[in-house]
Amino acid sequence: MAAPHAEKVAAIRQAIMADPANQSFTDRGIGPLFSAPAQARILVVGQAPGRLAEARGRFWDDPSGDRLRAWLGVSRDFFYQTDLIGHLPMDFYFPGKAKTGDQKPRSDFASKWHPALRALMPNLKLTILVGKHAQDFYLGDQAQANLTQTVAYYQDYLPDYFPLPHPSPLNNRWLKNNPWFLDQVQPDLAKYVAALIRDEQAE
Repeated sequence: MAAPHAEKVAAIRQAIMADPANQSFTDRGIGPLFSAPAQARILVVGQAPGRLAEARGRFWDDPSGDRLRAWLGVSRDFFYQTDLIGHLPMDFYFPGKAKTGDQKPRSDFASKWHPALRALMPNLKLTILVGKHAQDFYLGDQAQANLTQTVAYYQDYLPDYFPLPHPSPLNNRWLKNNPWFLDQVQPDLAKYVAALIRDEQAE
């Protein structure tokens, strides 16, 4: 008999924690931050947990998460309680601070762990790619020359992918310089998310 979904996720989690590349986190009692519910229809692929999120032991539990939830059009309670949204950052651990913002996620982390976890979410309809690291990994040669262009051409990637800028407060200037994102792109994102949630709840 095949192992239940929860056992498969737990086994992968243990493998991540046992990986020597993650030993320093495991030794400090820090676990990987991700979720892969079997019922997921939407997958959020971000960069890596921030310092606050890691300290609180919950992905997107910081100001960036507050903005992301506003963009998605979902409440905090729904975001954390629903089985319709999965979360696979490009790295499941806080990578440390850089001169501005956080350090980049490890380049080989997603390729090592995402495929097996995505396989446990067979009903995904939309993958939301938050930031350039996620877009480069999942879109590859189909990504535009830079993040701004990739987000501007978001319709080219639907219905499978929806590229977004990172919701960090550090990107306030980007949002100010690109008002079309909140005027045009974000409302479409909220509509897509609402439709997927509505359709699933109606079944």
